[in-house]
Amino acid sequence: MENKIRHLELIQTVISRMANNSFLVKGWCITLVSALLGLAAQDNDKKFIIVVFFPALMFWLLDAYFLRQERLFRQKYNEVAQNSAEFSDFSLDTSTCLSTVDSWLRITFSKTLFLFYGSMIGAVTIISLILWS
Repeated sequence: MENKIRHLELIQTVISRMANNSFLVKGWCITLVSALLGLAAQDNDKKFIIVVFFPALMFWLLDAYFLRQERLFRQKYNEVAQNSAEFSDFSLDTSTCLSTVDSWLRITFSKTLFLFYGSMIGAVTIISLILWS
């Protein structure tokens, strides 16, 4: 039973790391997009507006990757927790969980990510229309 608890703790550590990565990605995205928008407004340079879309989209895709990994490891945690065997091989292989977790594309357009990054890209679009007019 002790090995099973250690295995669950190991998986929980990975889950925490993925959640922290997702949080950091959002913070970096806001920082970078704000800085680029500031440069575009200060210099009235329209090329910075186009550049802002790229990191916003890349951070969105990266955040979706981390969220999917987190969900895979949560499913792995549930599998290990429900396993009645006391033996634990300490495997972190999530391939057995692929069919039970949404695809990366579905997670990309999940409510939480779409609201956060969609509103950011929408705001950048509105600001670019204001600066270009």
